[in-house]
Amino acid sequence: MAPFFINRPVFAWVIALFILVGGGVAVTQLPIAQYPPVAPPSISLNVSYPGASATTLENTVISLIEQEMNGSPGLVYMESVAQANGSGSITLSYEPGTNPDLAQVDVQNRLARASPRLPAAVTQQGIRVDKANPNFLLFVILASENPAFDPVALGDYAARTVLPEIQRVQGVGQANLFGTERAMRIWVDPVKLQGFRLAMQDVNAAIAQQNIQVTSGSLGEQPALPSQLVSATVTVQGQLSSVGQFGNIVLRANPDGSAVRLKDVARIELGAQSYSLRTRLNGEPSAGISVQLASGANALETADAIRDKLTQIERFFPPGVKATIPFDGSQFIRISINQVAKTLVEAVVLVFIVMFLFLQNIRYTIIPTLVVPVCLLGTFAALLAMGFSINVLTMFGMVLVIGIVVDDAIVVVENVERIMSEEGLSPRAATRKAMSQISGAIVGVTVVLVSVFIPLAFFSGAIGNIYRQFAAVMVTAILLSAFLALSFSPALCATLLKPVQAGHHHEKGGFFGWFNRGYSRAARGYESVVARMLRSCWRYMVIYAAVIGAAVVMYTRLPTAFVPNEDQGNILVNVLLPPGATQERTLAVMKQIEGVMLKQPEVKAMTSVLGFNFSGSGQNSALNFVALKDWDERPDPEQSAQALVKRAQGMLAGVRDAFIFVVSPPPIRELGRANGFAFRLQDRAGVGREVLLQARNQLLGEAQKSPLLNAVRPDGLEDAAQVELQIDRDRAAALGVGFAAINNALGTALGSAYINDFLNAGRVQRVVVQADAPA
Repeated sequence: MAPFFINRPVFAWVIALFILVGGGVAVTQLPIAQYPPVAPPSISLNVSYPGASATTLENTVISLIEQEMNGSPGLVYMESVAQANGSGSITLSYEPGTNPDLAQVDVQNRLARASPRLPAAVTQQGIRVDKANPNFLLFVILASENPAFDPVALGDYAARTVLPEIQRVQGVGQANLFGTERAMRIWVDPVKLQGFRLAMQDVNAAIAQQNIQVTSGSLGEQPALPSQLVSATVTVQGQLSSVGQFGNIVLRANPDGSAVRLKDVARIELGAQSYSLRTRLNGEPSAGISVQLASGANALETADAIRDKLTQIERFFPPGVKATIPFDGSQFIRISINQVAKTLVEAVVLVFIVMFLFLQNIRYTIIPTLVVPVCLLGTFAALLAMGFSINVLTMFGMVLVIGIVVDDAIVVVENVERIMSEEGLSPRAATRKAMSQISGAIVGVTVVLVSVFIPLAFFSGAIGNIYRQFAAVMVTAILLSAFLALSFSPALCATLLKPVQAGHHHEKGGFFGWFNRGYSRAARGYESVVARMLRSCWRYMVIYAAVIGAAVVMYTRLPTAFVPNEDQGNILVNVLLPPGATQERTLAVMKQIEGVMLKQPEVKAMTSVLGFNFSGSGQNSALNFVALKDWDERPDPEQSAQALVKRAQGMLAGVRDAFIFVVSPPPIRELGRANGFAFRLQDRAGVGREVLLQARNQLLGEAQKSPLLNAVRPDGLEDAAQVELQIDRDRAAALGVGFAAINNALGTALGSAYINDFLNAGRVQRVVVQADAPA
């Protein structure tokens, strides 16, 4: 191979330039992430059954869906959660390597088979099927200084204007509203309803019958009479759009011409679709949008695109409304990649300096230096072809492989220089002779190095996902280095090097002369030390064995971890109140937490979400995303995220009425929301929930005694208090009250009933009936 390129140096340059261009294009196309995808692909289904208990939701919805999901290709296991507020989720985890898009399609097809058996209220609410991603890229928060924009108005404006724009940004996988849009709320007074001898089902039926879209056809449509000269579309205002129109809905018309209208038995307002979630920014009510990254998307480009989009649309915001991004997970990714890239540049510069120091000729130094960018950019092209990404591990592999890729080129240059100085041959002739001597050695060394890293790519599970891209970088760069050492480097040696006279030696004077003399003295000193060691081999073998033993002891005592925990510029505060606590109690606790955390000098902003945390959804749960100041503003180790977590945990321990734990986000968020692991206890014998809870408590007690575990706690919300209503069905039937009417009355009054939709300022929104709060 080498003689071919020695005689055709232009062809060698063309290949090198082709690799450079391909790598340059690949760098702009590769996704950027902190770590490679580690967690197996998973699909989540989210269901809502207003007014249903956790048991009802599990028996009538979740269990039916689970039955259909069995047998999905690649499915490993599935996990379901049923909440007391009528919301539930099913998460299906698949084998690594499963295509999540195909898995999502299969789940939707299987869900379609289960849909006919599900309650009508569930199918009317809709079941969301998404590719699960627990990692939030960033939060967009809308706040207002205008009193006219309360949290409901902010949520409605975000749903209409901001959320669709973010969802259309390339790279956004999911964007969810942490707030609520508006809905027509019908707050029924059951006492007034009873006074008119009406029931909840009468209200629901009247709204469903009188708030409908009428398709009334047209006049003069073909076939028509020959005398018909005009055609026109017939329109009927069937769908209502204002509070007044809904108030005039007739519930009952009396023979005397009077009528009972909806406004006679209900308070009607343009309220919130849901009151279960609240968002606060730095202690002030607001509305939020959470953004999750699409699979394979570039985190940095997506975050920048969202910021640009907000800048574009912010000028159209109403007066007093502002959008901020208090939490941005891409900042840590950006800094991590930039730091590794900086280290990569420093490594290239250091390699150049070391080579120039020893080779002492700029031409000899340029040849190995030119090989480095060709190898690295060629590796980027290979990463794109293999579907990998730019992340901390691939960049670390780039830094590590620099010293390896220049070795082959240095060997070629040094051998050519030696032959020219010893035999006085021309650069082309010396290159031919040198390559005939070392080509086999280059191939042999390359095979040995590649065989070291290739097994890493075949590890299974999360370990394999971590090491696979690192191994790909190392193997690709080493193979490219060998190829260039047999093609590009010989061509450069034959064309760039100048002839030297036989007997040429290194410089005797100047800086290089001083360096050469010092290096020679150091080499002679090293040789003398080795000679003395050879006279006492057994003594040094004992010392060597002691060093090996000490290394083994230290290795066994070193703490282990999957990847090191890092200061990612934010921490999380999970809040859980006793079962049955209302959102007002949760809000009081949150105000105490905000008062403590916002006083900390490291804290930049704090986003609070009421009604949701890592344990589940409910009035007694809340979660805080605490964004910290830039790392340059926190140089002291006591200002790190880990130090703040310990300090905050102690300060918040005095907050009563809540169980609070402060955590630093794990390095790989796809594997969990905090450091550690989650354990599942299954009732395979079917002994019942009470026995299962007793076993769980026993397991927790034993786990807390272990010196290896810390902060052991239940995962999920504790059972909430329930009011058991026993209905005498025989008595109800004797009174002429059907069980469906009882179900309708309870479900509508204490839960809610989504009747149909109405048009509100160009947006279709829901009509919801529920008993008024005082009732």
